[in-house]
Amino acid sequence: VVEMDQLIAEREGRSISDIFETYGEEYFRNMETNLLIEMQEKKNVIISCGGGVAMRERNVAEMKKNGRVVLLTAKPETILDRVKDSHDRPLIENNKTVSFIAELMEKRREKYEAAADIVIETDGKDELQICEELIHRLRQMDNK
Repeated sequence: VVEMDQLIAEREGRSISDIFETYGEEYFRNMETNLLIEMQEKKNVIISCGGGVAMRERNVAEMKKNGRVVLLTAKPETILDRVKDSHDRPLIENNKTVSFIAELMEKRREKYEAAADIVIETDGKDELQICEELIHRLRQMDNK
């Protein structure tokens, strides 16, 4: 499992927020793209990408070269509950509200849905239920 944000932070020796603050969002987004390209050499890998990755068409093309793109989604209230104690999300750090998250989700929705091969609603489901649904959906795709 590759957690893109974590790997980028480790390689840079600083947090995502520090990268944004020091070098800017464009620098960070370029690092994401380069990491996706690098990951094409790997097999049997789950790549967990941050929310902005699918906003670049180039990134979506790179993701699709190496496998299936899965969108895990939830209601804004659920997302707020999951991220309220996190300080590694610079775009929402000072905007941890349901309305801001809903607005950001709506801005990204079209590109997210266009990128996704599979969409899984995660509200009210535990990790096992989500994994079981994902495996079922992947098997369905493989049988087509």
